Amino acid sequence: MDDSAHDTARTEPAQLPLEPTLYQVKKTIVGQDELLERMLVALLARGHLLVEGVPGLAKTMAIKALAGAVGGGFQRIQFTSDLVPADVVGTRIYNQREGDFQVSLGPVFTNLLLADEINRAPAKVQSALLEVMQERQVTIGRDSFPAPDPFLVMATQNPIESEGTYPLPEAQLDRFMFKVLVGYPSATQEYVVVERMISAAQPPAPVMDTATLLGLQRAADAVYVDPEIISYAVRLSTGTRDLAAAGHAELARYVTFGASPRASINMVLGAKALAFIRGRDYALPSDVRELARDVLRHRVVLSYEALADDVSPDDLLDPLISSVPLPDVDPSVRAPATRAR
Repeated sequence: MDDSAHDTARTEPAQLPLEPTLYQVKKTIVGQDELLERMLVALLARGHLLVEGVPGLAKTMAIKALAGAVGGGFQRIQFTSDLVPADVVGTRIYNQREGDFQVSLGPVFTNLLLADEINRAPAKVQSALLEVMQERQVTIGRDSFPAPDPFLVMATQNPIESEGTYPLPEAQLDRFMFKVLVGYPSATQEYVVVERMISAAQPPAPVMDTATLLGLQRAADAVYVDPEIISYAVRLSTGTRDLAAAGHAELARYVTFGASPRASINMVLGAKALAFIRGRDYALPSDVRELARDVLRHRVVLSYEALADDVSPDDLLDPLISSVPLPDVDPSVRAPATRAR
Protein backbone atom coordinates (compact mmCIF):
# COMPACT_ATOMS: atom_id res chain seq x y z
CA MET A 1 0.00 0.00 0.00
CA ASP A 2 1.30 3.47 -0.90
CA ASP A 3 2.78 5.25 2.12
CA SER A 4 1.86 8.67 0.73
CA ALA A 5 -1.80 7.68 0.76
CA HIS A 6 -1.53 6.87 4.45
CA ASP A 7 0.24 10.18 5.18
CA THR A 8 -2.63 12.21 3.74
CA ALA A 9 -5.37 10.05 5.20
CA ARG A 10 -5.45 11.85 8.56
CA THR A 11 -5.77 15.38 9.77
CA GLU A 12 -3.00 16.83 11.91
CA PRO A 13 -4.41 17.80 15.32
CA ALA A 14 -1.58 16.08 17.17
CA GLN A 15 1.01 18.02 15.22
CA LEU A 16 -0.20 21.44 16.35
CA PRO A 17 1.57 21.56 19.74
CA LEU A 18 4.91 21.00 18.01
CA GLU A 19 4.49 23.55 15.24
CA PRO A 20 5.03 26.57 17.54
CA THR A 21 8.10 24.85 18.99
CA LEU A 22 9.59 24.33 15.54
CA TYR A 23 8.71 27.92 14.60
CA GLN A 24 10.59 29.29 17.62
CA VAL A 25 13.66 27.21 16.81
CA LYS A 26 13.60 28.29 13.17
CA LYS A 27 13.70 31.93 14.25
CA THR A 28 17.31 31.17 15.16
CA ILE A 29 18.30 28.21 12.95
CA VAL A 30 18.30 28.34 9.15
CA GLY A 31 17.85 25.04 7.32
CA GLN A 32 19.00 21.91 9.21
CA ASP A 33 15.48 20.48 8.81
CA GLU A 34 16.62 16.90 9.34
CA LEU A 35 18.48 17.80 12.53
CA LEU A 36 15.50 19.71 13.93
CA GLU A 37 13.15 16.83 13.15
CA ARG A 38 15.48 14.33 14.83
CA MET A 39 15.66 16.60 17.88
CA LEU A 40 11.86 16.59 18.15
CA VAL A 41 11.75 12.81 17.66
CA ALA A 42 14.32 12.37 20.44
CA LEU A 43 12.27 14.62 22.73
CA LEU A 44 9.10 12.60 22.18
CA ALA A 45 10.78 9.18 22.26
CA ARG A 46 12.81 9.97 25.42
CA GLY A 47 16.02 9.33 23.51
CA HIS A 48 19.39 11.01 23.58
CA LEU A 49 20.93 12.69 20.55
CA LEU A 50 24.53 12.93 19.34
CA VAL A 51 25.21 15.61 16.73
CA GLU A 52 28.44 15.53 14.74
CA GLY A 53 29.72 18.22 12.40
CA VAL A 54 32.61 20.56 11.76
CA PRO A 55 32.77 23.82 13.76
CA GLY A 56 30.46 26.67 12.87
CA LEU A 57 27.38 24.71 11.75
CA ALA A 58 25.12 25.87 14.62
CA LYS A 59 24.99 22.49 16.38
CA THR A 60 25.13 24.03 19.84
CA MET A 61 22.84 26.89 18.83
CA ALA A 62 20.17 24.49 17.56
CA ILE A 63 20.09 22.59 20.85
CA LYS A 64 20.02 25.80 22.89
CA ALA A 65 17.19 27.15 20.72
CA LEU A 66 15.16 23.99 21.28
CA ALA A 67 15.76 24.22 25.03
CA GLY A 68 14.54 27.83 24.98
CA ALA A 69 11.37 26.85 23.14
CA VAL A 70 10.59 23.84 25.32
CA GLY A 71 11.13 25.49 28.68
CA GLY A 72 12.02 23.49 31.76
CA GLY A 73 15.50 23.15 33.17
CA PHE A 74 18.50 23.54 30.89
CA GLN A 75 22.19 23.07 31.66
CA ARG A 76 25.24 23.17 29.44
CA ILE A 77 28.49 21.38 30.20
CA GLN A 78 31.51 22.39 28.14
CA PHE A 79 33.55 19.19 28.07
CA THR A 80 37.29 19.79 28.44
CA SER A 81 40.30 17.62 29.20
CA ASP A 82 40.53 18.77 32.85
CA LEU A 83 36.91 17.92 33.69
CA VAL A 84 36.31 15.29 36.40
CA PRO A 85 33.20 13.12 36.94
CA ALA A 86 32.17 15.12 40.02
CA ASP A 87 31.86 18.20 37.78
CA VAL A 88 29.15 16.36 35.84
CA VAL A 89 27.12 14.26 38.28
CA GLY A 90 27.97 15.90 41.62
CA THR A 91 29.82 14.80 44.73
CA ARG A 92 29.73 14.54 48.52
CA ILE A 93 31.03 17.57 50.41
CA TYR A 94 32.00 17.55 54.08
CA ASN A 95 30.05 20.11 56.07
CA GLN A 96 32.29 21.08 58.96
CA ARG A 97 29.52 22.84 60.85
CA GLU A 98 27.14 19.88 60.67
CA GLY A 99 29.92 17.32 61.02
CA ASP A 100 28.75 15.11 58.16
CA PHE A 101 28.80 14.81 54.39
CA GLN A 102 26.21 16.50 52.18
CA VAL A 103 25.51 15.81 48.53
CA SER A 104 25.98 18.55 45.98
CA LEU A 105 24.16 17.55 42.79
CA GLY A 106 25.80 18.25 39.45
CA PRO A 107 24.45 19.90 36.29
CA VAL A 108 23.04 16.60 34.96
CA PHE A 109 20.02 17.18 37.20
CA THR A 110 18.07 19.12 34.63
CA ASN A 111 15.50 18.44 31.91
CA LEU A 112 17.66 19.13 28.88
CA LEU A 113 21.42 18.68 29.16
CA LEU A 114 23.75 19.98 26.46
CA ALA A 115 27.05 18.09 26.50
CA ASP A 116 29.09 20.35 24.26
CA GLU A 117 32.09 18.75 22.50
CA ILE A 118 31.67 15.57 24.51
CA ASN A 119 34.75 13.98 22.94
CA ARG A 120 37.02 16.62 24.52
CA ALA A 121 36.73 15.00 27.96
CA PRO A 122 38.57 11.81 29.02
CA ALA A 123 36.80 8.46 29.15
CA LYS A 124 36.15 8.50 32.91
CA VAL A 125 34.15 11.74 32.52
CA GLN A 126 32.23 10.41 29.53
CA SER A 127 31.44 7.28 31.53
CA ALA A 128 29.92 9.42 34.28
CA LEU A 129 26.94 9.88 31.94
CA LEU A 130 26.35 6.14 31.41
CA GLU A 131 24.09 5.58 34.41
CA VAL A 132 22.02 8.72 34.11
CA MET A 133 21.47 8.26 30.36
CA GLN A 134 20.23 4.68 30.73
CA GLU A 135 18.66 4.49 34.18
CA ARG A 136 17.89 8.21 34.64
CA GLN A 137 19.47 8.25 38.05
CA VAL A 138 22.87 9.05 39.55
CA THR A 139 24.56 7.11 42.35
CA ILE A 140 26.71 9.26 44.65
CA GLY A 141 28.24 7.37 47.53
CA ARG A 142 25.63 4.89 48.73
CA ASP A 143 22.60 6.87 47.60
CA SER A 144 20.84 7.10 44.24
CA PHE A 145 19.19 10.30 43.06
CA PRO A 146 16.59 10.28 40.25
CA ALA A 147 17.03 12.67 37.34
CA PRO A 148 14.16 15.05 36.55
CA ASP A 149 11.44 13.89 34.18
CA PRO A 150 11.73 14.50 31.27
CA PHE A 151 15.49 14.09 30.98
CA LEU A 152 17.36 14.24 27.68
CA VAL A 153 21.02 14.54 26.74
CA MET A 154 21.95 16.25 23.50
CA ALA A 155 25.67 16.09 22.79
CA THR A 156 27.86 17.58 20.09
CA GLN A 157 31.22 16.46 18.82
CA ASN A 158 33.72 17.65 16.24
CA PRO A 159 34.92 14.99 13.76
CA ILE A 160 38.12 16.90 12.90
CA GLU A 161 41.00 18.13 15.06
CA SER A 162 41.51 14.73 16.68
CA GLU A 163 44.37 16.08 18.77
CA GLY A 164 43.20 16.33 22.37
CA THR A 165 40.00 14.33 21.81
CA TYR A 166 38.86 11.03 23.28
CA PRO A 167 36.63 8.87 21.04
CA LEU A 168 33.42 7.82 22.74
CA PRO A 169 33.47 4.15 23.81
CA GLU A 170 30.93 1.79 22.25
CA ALA A 171 28.92 1.53 25.48
CA GLN A 172 28.55 5.32 25.55
CA LEU A 173 27.60 5.55 21.88
CA ASP A 174 24.96 2.86 22.34
CA ARG A 175 23.16 5.09 24.86
CA PHE A 176 22.38 7.62 22.12
CA MET A 177 19.22 7.04 20.12
CA PHE A 178 20.51 8.95 17.08
CA LYS A 179 23.78 10.12 15.67
CA VAL A 180 23.02 12.92 13.23
CA LEU A 181 25.62 14.22 10.80
CA VAL A 182 25.36 17.94 10.07
CA GLY A 183 26.66 19.28 6.76
CA TYR A 184 27.33 22.71 5.32
CA PRO A 185 24.33 24.90 4.39
CA SER A 186 23.53 25.87 0.83
CA ALA A 187 24.64 29.27 -0.46
CA THR A 188 21.10 30.64 -0.05
CA GLN A 189 20.83 29.35 3.50
CA GLU A 190 24.25 30.75 4.39
CA TYR A 191 23.19 34.16 3.08
CA VAL A 192 20.18 34.11 5.43
CA VAL A 193 22.46 33.00 8.30
CA VAL A 194 24.77 35.97 7.77
CA GLU A 195 21.80 38.31 7.41
CA ARG A 196 20.36 37.16 10.74
CA MET A 197 23.68 37.27 12.57
CA ILE A 198 24.36 40.90 11.67
CA SER A 199 20.93 42.00 12.93
CA ALA A 200 19.40 41.88 16.39
CA ALA A 201 18.79 38.26 17.32
CA GLN A 202 15.37 37.21 18.58
CA PRO A 203 15.70 34.58 21.31
CA PRO A 204 13.17 31.74 21.13
CA ALA A 205 10.18 32.17 23.42
CA PRO A 206 9.09 29.17 25.50
CA VAL A 207 5.92 27.70 23.99
CA MET A 208 5.85 24.44 25.93
CA ASP A 209 6.42 23.41 29.53
CA THR A 210 7.54 20.06 30.90
CA ALA A 211 3.98 18.98 31.71
CA THR A 212 2.98 19.54 28.07
CA LEU A 213 6.05 17.65 26.87
CA LEU A 214 5.24 14.69 29.13
CA GLY A 215 1.72 14.65 27.70
CA LEU A 216 3.08 14.63 24.16
CA GLN A 217 5.43 11.78 25.06
CA ARG A 218 2.50 9.73 26.33
CA ALA A 219 0.56 10.50 23.16
CA ALA A 220 3.52 9.34 21.03
CA ASP A 221 3.67 6.15 23.12
CA ALA A 222 0.11 5.38 22.01
CA VAL A 223 0.99 5.36 18.30
CA TYR A 224 0.21 1.95 16.81
CA VAL A 225 3.06 -0.19 15.47
CA ASP A 226 2.27 -3.23 13.33
CA PRO A 227 4.24 -6.39 14.24
CA GLU A 228 5.59 -6.46 10.68
CA ILE A 229 7.24 -3.08 11.31
CA ILE A 230 8.97 -4.47 14.40
CA SER A 231 10.17 -7.43 12.33
CA TYR A 232 11.48 -5.02 9.69
CA ALA A 233 13.50 -3.09 12.31
CA VAL A 234 14.91 -6.35 13.67
CA ARG A 235 15.95 -7.45 10.16
CA LEU A 236 17.86 -4.19 9.69
CA SER A 237 19.66 -4.59 13.02
CA THR A 238 20.53 -8.24 12.55
CA GLY A 239 21.68 -7.48 9.02
CA THR A 240 24.52 -5.35 10.42
CA ARG A 241 25.68 -8.33 12.50
CA ASP A 242 25.80 -10.73 9.55
CA LEU A 243 26.15 -8.88 6.28
CA ALA A 244 26.89 -12.12 4.44
CA ALA A 245 23.51 -13.59 5.43
CA ALA A 246 21.89 -10.31 4.35
CA GLY A 247 23.33 -10.77 0.86
CA HIS A 248 26.39 -8.52 1.20
CA ALA A 249 29.25 -10.96 1.73
CA GLU A 250 31.69 -8.54 0.07
CA LEU A 251 31.11 -6.04 2.92
CA ALA A 252 31.25 -8.47 5.84
CA ARG A 253 35.00 -8.02 6.36
CA TYR A 254 34.45 -4.35 7.18
CA VAL A 255 32.36 -4.98 10.31
CA THR A 256 33.73 -6.21 13.63
CA PHE A 257 30.52 -5.87 15.62
CA GLY A 258 27.01 -5.06 14.45
CA ALA A 259 24.27 -3.06 16.11
CA SER A 260 22.89 -4.10 19.50
CA PRO A 261 19.20 -4.82 20.22
CA ARG A 262 18.93 -1.20 21.38
CA ALA A 263 19.02 -0.30 17.68
CA SER A 264 15.82 -2.26 16.98
CA ILE A 265 14.14 -0.71 20.02
CA ASN A 266 15.14 2.82 19.06
CA MET A 267 14.07 2.43 15.44
CA VAL A 268 10.58 1.45 16.56
CA LEU A 269 10.35 4.13 19.26
CA GLY A 270 11.65 6.72 16.83
CA ALA A 271 9.15 5.62 14.17
CA LYS A 272 6.29 6.10 16.64
CA ALA A 273 7.48 9.62 17.49
CA LEU A 274 8.05 10.51 13.83
CA ALA A 275 4.54 9.31 12.95
CA PHE A 276 3.11 11.43 15.78
CA ILE A 277 4.99 14.52 14.59
CA ARG A 278 3.54 13.99 11.11
CA GLY A 279 0.01 13.74 12.46
CA ARG A 280 -0.54 9.98 12.31
CA ASP A 281 -1.63 7.60 15.06
CA TYR A 282 0.12 4.69 13.34
CA ALA A 283 3.70 4.09 12.23
CA LEU A 284 4.71 3.11 8.71
CA PRO A 285 7.67 1.01 7.53
CA SER A 286 9.01 4.11 5.80
CA ASP A 287 9.31 5.80 9.21
CA VAL A 288 11.73 3.08 10.31
CA ARG A 289 13.67 3.24 7.04
CA GLU A 290 13.98 7.02 7.28
CA LEU A 291 15.52 6.83 10.77
CA ALA A 292 17.60 3.68 10.24
CA ARG A 293 20.89 5.36 9.30
CA ASP A 294 20.81 7.75 12.25
CA VAL A 295 20.06 4.87 14.64
CA LEU A 296 22.60 2.40 13.22
CA ARG A 297 25.64 4.41 12.09
CA HIS A 298 27.20 4.82 15.54
CA ARG A 299 26.44 1.26 16.60
CA VAL A 300 28.39 -0.46 13.82
CA VAL A 301 32.00 -1.11 14.89
CA LEU A 302 34.23 -1.02 11.83
CA SER A 303 37.22 -3.30 11.29
CA TYR A 304 40.76 -2.16 10.57
CA GLU A 305 40.17 -3.04 6.93
CA ALA A 306 37.32 -0.55 6.77
CA LEU A 307 39.53 2.17 8.25
CA ALA A 308 42.30 1.31 5.78
CA ASP A 309 39.91 1.40 2.82
CA ASP A 310 38.23 4.58 4.07
CA VAL A 311 34.84 2.87 4.39
CA SER A 312 32.30 4.69 6.57
CA PRO A 313 29.32 3.15 8.39
CA ASP A 314 26.98 4.81 5.89
CA ASP A 315 28.82 3.07 3.05
CA LEU A 316 27.75 -0.23 4.61
CA LEU A 317 24.28 0.82 5.70
CA ASP A 318 23.12 2.23 2.36
CA PRO A 319 23.23 -1.10 0.45
CA LEU A 320 21.86 -3.00 3.47
CA ILE A 321 18.84 -0.70 3.92
CA SER A 322 18.18 -0.73 0.17
CA SER A 323 18.21 -4.53 0.03
CA VAL A 324 15.84 -5.21 2.94
CA PRO A 325 12.32 -4.98 1.46
CA LEU A 326 9.68 -2.85 3.15
CA PRO A 327 6.82 -4.92 4.56
CA ASP A 328 3.34 -4.37 3.12
CA VAL A 329 1.41 -3.01 6.10
CA ASP A 330 -2.22 -1.91 6.14
CA PRO A 331 -2.67 0.41 9.19
CA SER A 332 -6.44 -0.03 9.05
CA VAL A 333 -5.99 -3.68 10.07
CA ARG A 334 -4.58 -3.73 13.56
CA ALA A 335 -3.49 -6.84 15.40
CA PRO A 336 -4.95 -7.27 18.90
CA ALA A 337 -2.59 -6.30 21.71
CA THR A 338 -0.86 -9.24 23.35
CA ARG A 339 -0.41 -9.40 27.07
CA ALA A 340 3.02 -9.97 28.52
CA ARG A 341 3.31 -13.28 30.29
